Amino acid sequence: MTSKVERQQVIVRLISQREVTSQAALTKLLKKEGIEATQATVSRDLEDLGAVRVRVGKGKSAYAIPDFEPDRIAPREQLRRVMSEWVAEVEYSDPMVVVRTPPGCAHVVASALDRSRLKGLLGTVAGDDTLFCISESGYGAKRLAADLRSLAGLGK
Repeated sequence: MTSKVERQQVIVRLISQREVTSQAALTKLLKKEGIEATQATVSRDLEDLGAVRVRVGKGKSAYAIPDFEPDRIAPREQLRRVMSEWVAEVEYSDPMVVVRTPPGCAHVVASALDRSRLKGLLGTVAGDDTLFCISESGYGAKRLAADLRSLAGLGK
């Protein structure tokens, strides 16, 4: 019997080697590797691994495992692209800025913001379609919200 850690290592390898577009497809790939797992187990494993769905073209999406590189800084242009593609609304109430995205996209924006080292931003907390950004003391949520709106190409 395969342990959870071993199964998750195989999942990471499979996802990095091919386009895995569904949990059912991943379950079949695991079976070919000699690992029996239910779709519920695969779902939990993907959650544990922090797997995200990314666009792979022609309206399709596939699973990806983000690299954990806390010291890697996201280039400003990448941040602008992510913000303009995924941010629908930005509101604030000191010291917090609330950013709304389409369902399932808040973590993508939060990750880009966290890696941007954006002036005035202490950090983020993401849910499904909403993320909270905490502004630095003295910088203020109003100013941070304006910066985020500008990056997202939103008026106001």
